[in-house]
This record gives sequence, C-alpha cells and structure tokens, in this order.
Amino acid sequence: MELSLSRVHFPVTTLGPGRRLGIWFQGCSIRCPGCISADTWGPGKRHVGIAQLLEQLRPWLAEAEGVTLSGGEPFDQFPALLALLQGLRQSSPLDILVYSGYSLEHLQPQLQQAEGLIDALISDPFDERSEQSLALRGSDNQRLNLLTPLGHQRLASYQRPLQPADQALDLMFDENGSVWMAGIPRRDDVLRLRDLLKAQGHQVRTSAHRH
Repeated sequence: MELSLSRVHFPVTTLGPGRRLGIWFQGCSIRCPGCISADTWGPGKRHVGIAQLLEQLRPWLAEAEGVTLSGGEPFDQFPALLALLQGLRQSSPLDILVYSGYSLEHLQPQLQQAEGLIDALISDPFDERSEQSLALRGSDNQRLNLLTPLGHQRLASYQRPLQPADQALDLMFDENGSVWMAGIPRRDDVLRLRDLLKAQGHQVRTSAHRH
C-alpha cells in the first residue's frame, strides 16, 4: 500500500495542540478557490509505502504531542489514509486530527470504516467568501468534529473564536530552498509576504490559488 505524499514536518505548532507531527497528502480533487496549498493539488511524484513511512515517522512520534493530517485531500486516497491511521494508532497514543474539504455527511461511509482512528476532523470546503473568525479553520463554514473521547479531551477548547495566539505560522524549509508555511494564515497573508519579499529583491513564487 502506497500513498502520494507531499511532505512531513515536525514540529508543527499551529495545527492543533502541542508540538505535532504534520503529514500532508499530495493530490486534491476539490480544489477550493483561494486555497493556499495549490501545490498539493496535482498527483505528485513522491509515492511511499505505508510501512516505510511509519518507520520514518517513528523518531518524531516519540517526541510529538499529536498528529495532524492534511493536504491535498487525505480522503482522496482513502485506502492509504486508512492504512496510515491504523499504523499510527497501533504505534502511538497521540491524538489524530484530520483536515478534509469534504462535508461530514459525505464522509460518513469512510468515517464508519475509520471509527476510532480519527479523534477530530475539520470538514467542509474552504470558502474564501466566508468569514475567518474560528480557531483552526480557514473559513467559518468549516466544522470541527470531535469524534472520540480523546478528541474531546485534546481539541474541545478549539471550539472558539480566534485568539491572538492563533495568529501564528510555522515556517518549513526544504533542501531546495523552498519555504512552506503551516497554519491558518489570514486572507492574502501569502500574497502580502510575496510582495514584501519581491520588494526586497527576492525571487518568489507562491502556491496561493487565485481566480
């Protein structure tokens, strides 16, 4: 069993409580207008076996306080997602938060198969016309669904409006010099950063999708 992987990063501090292991799936069929992760839409070229990935994650899991899965769209690779969730649950007691652009209602068959494996799910497509005033969500139409007792314990406090401490982003640097942001930026933060860096003479390309 393989999955199309975009990237893995530790620690991530802006997508759930504590120092988290972040796993981004590659490929998305939803492609919400305004998405800041348009680089994860395509199928990608990095395919990794679930067993191999879990082995690579082992040192980080030993230090992490939680796991966040995003993308891309994890549920577009549901067999691989399910296998990864099973492996994570067997190897670690950490809470697992999953982001999806599908509605909770659409995902009911998959969630039944993954019962007990996802502690919290942020569902529904990003809507750039909606307000952005809730913690962990890019737009207020998105829902934080607490699916297990551990999910309630770890993430119930995020059922609230944004606070100043939420206005933070993690920066990740790849070997090729690419810079990635993890977190929930305010509208057009990426484009403002691009313009600032260009004004200082840097060459910049962003993956923020605009009409």
